[in-house]
Amino acid sequence: MKSFLIQITGIVQGVGFRPFVYNLAIKHNIKGWVNNDDRGVNILLYCLESDAINFIKELELNPPKLAIIHKLKIEEITNQKEYKSFEIVESLNSNNKSTIISPDMSICDDCINDINDLDNFRYSYSLTNCINCGPRYSIINTVPYDRVNTSMASFEMCEDCKKEYRNPTNRRYHAQPISCEKCGPNLTLYSSNRDIIKYNNEAIKEVAALIKKGFIIAIKGMGGFHLICDALNEKSVNKLRVNKNRPTKPYAVMFKDLKSIKEYTNITLKEEEILSSKEKPIVLVNKKGNTALSSKIAPNVNHIGCFISYTPLHHLLFKYLDGPIIATSANLKDEPIIKDKDEVFAKLEHIVDFILDFNRDIVNACDDSVIQVVRNRNIKLRNARGYAPTSIKLENKVEKNILAMGANQKSTISLAFENNLILSPHIGDLNSIESVEYFERTINTFKNFYDFEPQIIVCDKHPNYESTKFAFKLKNINPKIELVQVQHHYAHILSVMAEHKLDKEVLGIAFDGTGYGDDGNIWGGEVFIANKSTYKRVNHIKYFKLLGGEMAVKEPKRVALSLLFDNFTLDEILLMDNSCVKAFKINEIKMFHTMWQKALNTPLTSSVGRLFDAIASFADILQTQSYEGETGLQIEQYYDASIKENYSYEISHNQIDLSLMIKEIILDNDKKLICSKFLNTIVKIIEDLSNTYKNLPLVISGGVFQNRILLEILIDKFEKQGREFYFNIDIPANDGGLSIGQIYHKI
Repeated sequence: MKSFLIQITGIVQGVGFRPFVYNLAIKHNIKGWVNNDDRGVNILLYCLESDAINFIKELELNPPKLAIIHKLKIEEITNQKEYKSFEIVESLNSNNKSTIISPDMSICDDCINDINDLDNFRYSYSLTNCINCGPRYSIINTVPYDRVNTSMASFEMCEDCKKEYRNPTNRRYHAQPISCEKCGPNLTLYSSNRDIIKYNNEAIKEVAALIKKGFIIAIKGMGGFHLICDALNEKSVNKLRVNKNRPTKPYAVMFKDLKSIKEYTNITLKEEEILSSKEKPIVLVNKKGNTALSSKIAPNVNHIGCFISYTPLHHLLFKYLDGPIIATSANLKDEPIIKDKDEVFAKLEHIVDFILDFNRDIVNACDDSVIQVVRNRNIKLRNARGYAPTSIKLENKVEKNILAMGANQKSTISLAFENNLILSPHIGDLNSIESVEYFERTINTFKNFYDFEPQIIVCDKHPNYESTKFAFKLKNINPKIELVQVQHHYAHILSVMAEHKLDKEVLGIAFDGTGYGDDGNIWGGEVFIANKSTYKRVNHIKYFKLLGGEMAVKEPKRVALSLLFDNFTLDEILLMDNSCVKAFKINEIKMFHTMWQKALNTPLTSSVGRLFDAIASFADILQTQSYEGETGLQIEQYYDASIKENYSYEISHNQIDLSLMIKEIILDNDKKLICSKFLNTIVKIIEDLSNTYKNLPLVISGGVFQNRILLEILIDKFEKQGREFYFNIDIPANDGGLSIGQIYHKI
C-alpha cells in the first residue's frame, strides 16, 4: 500500500468535486480523504499504486461536468498512517486565497425533473439547484465557497435538505445554495405601489396571467432583474420601448426550449449546441420571416438574440405561458443591471407594472452573456453569466499582483496573481455615477475574493476615462504601486495575443469606434507591428474631422458630411443629389463647413467605426443612430455576396487614404451596392496590409470585427491562403477584452 497527496487547482469548488472524488475512490478501492482549502482541492490516497494510477487517469479524463482543472500535482508520501475508509473532511482555511470562483450555471435536467415531479418535495420550488447547477458567483462573498460565505448563510436547512447535503452519494452533497420551500428563499409578487399580491407558485401563475394581459414585469433572475413582457404583443413591446427610452436597440427573447426557438428562427446545429449548453447564453440567430414575434423586438435587423429559460423560476413560468417573452436587463440608460427590488421601485416605477422578487440576495450582479456563431466559432460579444469570472492558467508565475482597469465602454477588470489570470464579468459603460460605483465595487469584490492587493495597475491612456481616473486615485493612495498606461488599440491586439498565448512579433490591425491615440487624436483604424512589450504604428486610416465631436457619433450624417468636405468644394456639395446632403438644411451645411474650415470642435479621427457611420448615411440607411454599433448592424443586412467589386483607395506614407472611395460612393445610389462594395473594400485593405508583412502572423481586434459578414469573409480568405491569422473568440473583440490585453503587456 502506498500514499499519495494530490493537490488540484482550478474551478474545483462548488462544482461537486469532493463527492465526485469520494465516489471515484470507493469505485477504485481507495482509502484516505479529500478536502477543500482556499487554493483548491486536496486528496490523500492510501491504496495500491495501480489503483492510484487508475483513479488519477479517470479523474483527469472525466472530471465533474462544471469543473475545470488547471493543475494536478501528485506527491508520494512516506511514513503515512494507515486508513480504513475514504472520507470527506471539513474545508481548511489559510491566509492565501487562490481558489477560482465558478460562474453561475443554468438549471440542470435533473433539477428540472425535480420541480416537475409531483412526488418530489421540491415540486414547483422556484429556487431549486444542485451541485451541477445554480448560482455561484452571484451569491458568494469570499472563498472558500461554503454556505457561510454566501447569501444563503441566513437560511437554515430543514431535515430533508440536510439529509441530501450530508450524503456524499447525493448530487446535492455540499451544494451550498440548496433549500426548499420550507427552509429556503421564497417568491413574492408586488404591485408597483409595493402591495404584496401573491407568494411562490401562485405568484408565478399570476405573473403569467399578467404577461398575457400586456403588463411589464420586473423578475429577479440569477444575477439581476429582467424586464419581462409578451414577445408576441406589439403593444407591450412598444410600451417597453417608449417607457425605457430605447427606440431601436434589439431586445433579447427568452424561449421555453429549442423547439419553441425553431418556430421563430432559422438556427444552425452549432447555434443549437450553444443554446442548449449548461451556460445558456443569449445567441444571435437569424429570424424567420412573417412570424408572430413583435416587429419591435429587433427593428431593421434580420437576427435576434435568443436564449432558453435557465433558472427554475423561468421554467415554472413557461408552464403557464403560450409563447416567448422579452427578457432585457432591468436598468436605466448607462447604469448597471439592478439586483435589488427597492432599486426597481425607486428607478423603474414608470416602466414596471409588477415586481417578482425572491429573498435570496444577489451579492454580485451579472448580466447575460451574448454569443454569435461565425464560421462554426463561438464568438463572445459579452462575457458574463455562465462564462465569467473567466480564468486563464498562466504557464509562469507572475512576480507581482497586477490589476488591469479596462476602458470606459463595456468595462471589465482583470487580475493576475500567482499562475492565475482572471477576467471579470461584463460591468458596462462607465457613463454614470452608478456605473462607476459598480466598477469600483467589482474591484473590491475581486480583491476580497483573493485577498488581492495590486502592486502594478494597468489602465488606458485616455485621461477622461473613469477607469483611468480611478487608477490614478489608487496610485495616489498608495504611491508604491507601479502605474502603467497602455494605448487602447495596442491593448486590443494584446487581448488576442493573450487568448492565443502568442509571444512573438505580429502584424496587428485594430479597427473600432474610439480610442485615445498617442498623438492625442481619436484613433480607430490602426496598423501595428507589435509584440508583448512594445508596438510601432506603421499605418492608419487618414485622419478626418468629427463635426461636433461626440455628436458625430450619434449622427452618422455629420461624419459623411465631413468626408464630403475633405473631397469636394462647398458649392459642389450643395448641388449634390445625395442622401447625406439632403439630411441637412442649406444653412446647416454652411455652418458645419465653417466649423470644418476653422477646426472648431472638430477632433481628428482615424476611426473605421465612424466610416461605417458615414456609409450608412451615404446609403440612406441611417442618418442618426440610437445605440452604439447600429450602423454596423444595418450595413450587414444589405451585404450581397454576389457583388465582388470594391471601392478604390491608396496606401502611401503610412496612411490609408479613402478619398477615391468617397468620390466613387456618391455615384452609387443602391444600398446593397454601397454596403457590399464598402465591406469588400475593408477586406481588400486588410489583405493588402497582410501581404505587405507576409512574414508576420496577422492579428485583428476591435469592435468592428464583431461584424459577422466582415469576419466571415476574412476567415474564409485567410484560411484558403493558409495565412497565420488570429482573432478574438473567447475574449470579446470589443472593449470588454481590453483589460486582458492590458494585463498581458505586464505578464
